[in-house]
Parts: sequence; structure tokens; C-alpha cells
Amino acid sequence: MTDVRIAGVGLTKFGSHPERTGRDLFAEAALAAREDAGVSRDDYEEIFYGNFMGELAEKQGHQGPVMAEAAGLDCPATRYEQACASAGVAFRQAVAAIRSGAADVVLAGGMERMNNLGTAEVTQSLAIAADELFEVRAGVTFPGAYALMARAYFDAFGGDSEDLAHIAVKNHANAMHNDYAQFHREITVDDALESPVVADPLTLYDACPITDGASAVVLVSDDYAERHGLDAPVSVTGSGQGGDKAALQDRPHLARTPAATKAADAAYADAGIVPDEVDVAEVHDCFTIAEVLALESLGLYDHGEGVGAAARGETTRDGDLPVNLSGGLKAKGHPVGATGTAQIVEMTKLLRGDHGNSDAVPDARVGITHNAGGTVASAVVHVLEVDR
Repeated sequence: MTDVRIAGVGLTKFGSHPERTGRDLFAEAALAAREDAGVSRDDYEEIFYGNFMGELAEKQGHQGPVMAEAAGLDCPATRYEQACASAGVAFRQAVAAIRSGAADVVLAGGMERMNNLGTAEVTQSLAIAADELFEVRAGVTFPGAYALMARAYFDAFGGDSEDLAHIAVKNHANAMHNDYAQFHREITVDDALESPVVADPLTLYDACPITDGASAVVLVSDDYAERHGLDAPVSVTGSGQGGDKAALQDRPHLARTPAATKAADAAYADAGIVPDEVDVAEVHDCFTIAEVLALESLGLYDHGEGVGAAARGETTRDGDLPVNLSGGLKAKGHPVGATGTAQIVEMTKLLRGDHGNSDAVPDARVGITHNAGGTVASAVVHVLEVDR
């Protein structure tokens, strides 16, 4: 099996960009990744692209060839849709293409544009990632669904809203050092607790924002990197994917996300590591409770222990296991179809030392990314390792 190296990465500034088109956003990220990689245009063999709601936001389907042209490449391009895990799944398929020997050079990435729609229309559009027959028709939205998961967690394991507030405070502080983050504003625990309730017990500061943005990653085979003298110290050593019932009522436990556990177990086995070897993590914190569920599903904490990790200082910038040094979805932002590869971009920069928060993990060797779709009915986990 061929080893996979990350040759280049690119991001747009995350935020509200209603005046820009989706292809414009993706072009910026893809061209930045291409420049970072220094790979000849003619060597790109395929594009793996994630997008969730392009038909709703821009009335644009068949986005593969549109985004290939935007990226300045002449090669086959396939669009992947798996709700918020769209780019993570696209990246996983890109890794598989390199490993299998089907390609030596590929581009993986994603894009989402939402702020050209109103808040109500965005909420309605995002809801199609839930079970339309059994959840959406009953009025379930994702803030409501994650509020149910938070209540179930508190009932099963303890913890409270103050524990979740510490996660929001941590991620806003981390985003201060990330030039690409949507929010550059520190908050306090009181700010979080006193912000408007979105869906009890979740408040405004427990939720990620509506975000426009794009991300891109250039992947190459180890042989190609060596032959062309590329500086590509970060490798993808583990990849895993898991699934679960789409509707919450069909699951035996609302306070656990087995899809993420399955994905993590597969990724760890693939990389030949155990959770204790992870030095830094980027997880899918669309809501603060989602970070808790991720930490426990990834085996980084026992069930019931993850909720207090930020308050105890264990997952902060100076903690033993820094989590979401990018600011996470909470403060970096969450352009749905771009998030999976945005996490890869952030982790690559953290490991190779050119991220605003790299100084928090100067000796980190192993990083993990966790990308989830819906209420974690889909999950993708990747292990990245850097040559030291």
C-alpha cells in the first residue's frame, strides 16, 4: 500500500461572504493549496470535492466540473455529499485513491456558501441532513437535536451548562491566534451562560455560526514526493469511517456517538496507534456538547469524563491534550461542506509548525481529526503524523 503525504494546504478566511460565489471561494482555497504544494498543474489526476447544500444555496448541482475549472485544473472531479462530513468523506476517498496506486497526485477539498440566504432559510436547509420523515416533519432542528443529546448526557453522566461554557471560552481563545477564523473575540464563562437560549440547555455561545468558506488539500504518494523533492513532512497514516441511524429516536443512547467510535477504531488500527498516542485533536464541535461526545467516542476520555475536560484545563492550549487549537467549528466557523478538509488544513499546519498555535504543541507527532454529519449519523476520522 502506498503511503500518502500532504504536499499543500489552502483555506479562505471563514466568515460571512454573501457577495462571493462558491466557485470563487473554492478557487481561492485550491490555488493556495496548489501554490503551497508546488506540484505541476499537469500532474493532478483527480479532484475529490465536498459540498452539502449547493443546490439550495446557489441553485448549482453538478459541481465537480465547475470546481475543477475554478481550481484551474483539467481532470475528473467528483462531488461528495455526507452532510457536515462531506469534505471528510471526500478526503477519505482521495487517500484511498493514492493508497491503491490509482493516482499519485490529487486535490481534495470542499466549499459551502450560506450567508446569501437568511437565517431561517439556512436553518431549514441544514435540517435536510436529519431524517425528513421522522424528524424534520416533526419540527426538529439541529440546535434542538443537540439539546436533546446534551440533556441525555447530563442525565446519564452529570455535568452542566457551565462545563459546556468552558469549551466555548477555550475555542474562542484559540481562534484569536488563527488568521482564518470567523471570530476573533474572547468570551468569558458568564458571557456564554448569559447569552440567549437557543434550545435549552444550549445558548448562543454553545452553537457554531453560519459560515461561508472553502478548504483544499493536495495529496501525493510518498514515491511522487521523493521523486520531485517535495517538502511534505505530514503523512496520512490512518483513515476510518462509521455510520449510525439517521434519526435520534432509533438509537439506543443519545449521549454516545458510536459512528465516531467505529471511525476512530478503524483509523487507529489503520495507523497502528492507540488513543494515548494522540498529541493534538481537531474535533467536530458544531455545538459544545458535540466536542464532549467526540472526545469520548474517540477514546480520549472515558464516558462521563469528557464534559469537564476544558474546565479542568486538560484540553486548553496549555493542557495535556489541546483540542481545537484552530478555534473549532465554534469560533473558527463551520462552512458545512468545507469543514472536513479545513480540519486537515489546520492539523497539517499545527504539525509542521506554521500555524498560529503551533507553539502550543511544538513536539506533537500525532494528530487526529474528527468530522461528523448530522447528529453523528456519519463520522470520518483521520490520523496525521509528522516526520520529526
